[in-house]
Amino acid sequence: MGIVNVTPDSFSDGGRHDQAAAAIAHGLTLIADGADLLDIGGESTRPGAAAVSADEEIARVLPVIAGLRARTNTPLSIDTMKPAVARVALAAGATIWNDVAALTAPDALATAAELGCDVVLMHMKGEPRTMQDAPRYDDVVGEVETFLLARAEAAVAAGVQAARIWLDPGIGFGKTAAHNLALLAALPRLVALGYPILLGASRKRFIASLDPLGQDAGARLGGSLAAAVAGAGAGVAAVRVHDVRETAQALIVQAAIATARDQ
Repeated sequence: MGIVNVTPDSFSDGGRHDQAAAAIAHGLTLIADGADLLDIGGESTRPGAAAVSADEEIARVLPVIAGLRARTNTPLSIDTMKPAVARVALAAGATIWNDVAALTAPDALATAAELGCDVVLMHMKGEPRTMQDAPRYDDVVGEVETFLLARAEAAVAAGVQAARIWLDPGIGFGKTAAHNLALLAALPRLVALGYPILLGASRKRFIASLDPLGQDAGARLGGSLAAAVAGAGAGVAAVRVHDVRETAQALIVQAAIATARDQ
């Protein structure tokens, strides 16, 4: 899953593709680089990010989704917490709703059921502006698992087909580096829940906590690749990444090694 941020303030590439033409061109480049789907977002969810209105978010993402849909059949995902934005995005050609708030906004569950699209339910402790203010868990893996299963059950109860539900442990969303590492180590357990797992660890700050030379988000490629390879080895369904070409190559080599091992 290639990331297309149509925002001025995303933590890694904010402002680089915040105009529709640049975002469309970037999305097409990611597809050429090997992306199987694109995730398009118009509101930053980085730690400390300020909220934007639904109208502003729609103005950012709508021309990008429409422009990409006119040029490619690659599946498109809308990264939003707002049902109104999801509704407009699906009408413009997106087929997946990636919700970092796990359909907890008012009317989100009913909207997802009505739209009949795939939905990604992510775990986040708190909300973006405050989620990294000393997050605490007694058992991070157990609590994340319990939350995700509860949100999946709520979605099914609202009318979302179980086969359309994905889960995301929310690396970097209200977690310390230790929490993130525990969740990465527990990916086989999350995969065993039976839902497709989306892993988004690309360029996340926990990498810098392990490597002091990774303070800049652009200097975290190696750590991002390590997380993606670990996720693929654990059986996740997709990895959400900025660096598609490098990630695709890493996963190709990983798969070839696994094939050679099994022969």
